[in-house]
Amino acid sequence: MASKKCAAIMNYLAHAYLSFMHEEVLVGNMISDFIKGKKKFDYPINIQKGITLHRAIDTFTDAHEATKEAKAFFKPAVGAYSGAFVDVVYDHFLAISQETWQETSLKDFAQTIYHILETHHELLPEKFQLMFPYMKTYDWLYNYQFNASIERSFEGVARRAVYLNNAAGAFESFKKNYDQLKPIADSFIIDVKKFAADQFHQILKD
Repeated sequence: MASKKCAAIMNYLAHAYLSFMHEEVLVGNMISDFIKGKKKFDYPINIQKGITLHRAIDTFTDAHEATKEAKAFFKPAVGAYSGAFVDVVYDHFLAISQETWQETSLKDFAQTIYHILETHHELLPEKFQLMFPYMKTYDWLYNYQFNASIERSFEGVARRAVYLNNAAGAFESFKKNYDQLKPIADSFIIDVKKFAADQFHQILKD
């Protein structure tokens, strides 16, 4: 079972996976939420490309029909915050996807990501640097597969929300509608892998 320290888990797994093991792109993809607007131009070019990729993935995700369908399960409980919870749900189903982890295990993948982030520690924003020891120690990326960690991640989303007191309703919706959410998430994962691969190859050309 994951520790309560995992409460800050958000949706890092997909962004790590969709960086295609390019180290600098991965760093940019992982830190993007901590970099506002034109601040990305303070970073080396391939870090910038990772930030750009992250933002493109987020835009694609928000507009995807699967996301709209999945959000409907959470809106009664969390209203306008439903998208943030769906992001975490996507990472859960990515974590348990046997097809995704055929060439490497989720455990080995997670350890590789932590090593890459450590290697580029000086490029990590201060808030990410402060968070990273918890990410590594409590193995957030690996723990997305466990419902206990998803519950704590939901709690983390609720704490950051201005008009949301708790995530209990969202987690109940997740459990109640699990079998319906899985095919929605699985179809989205197929689409986002293709989209991100296309974007990745394009930004490396530019």
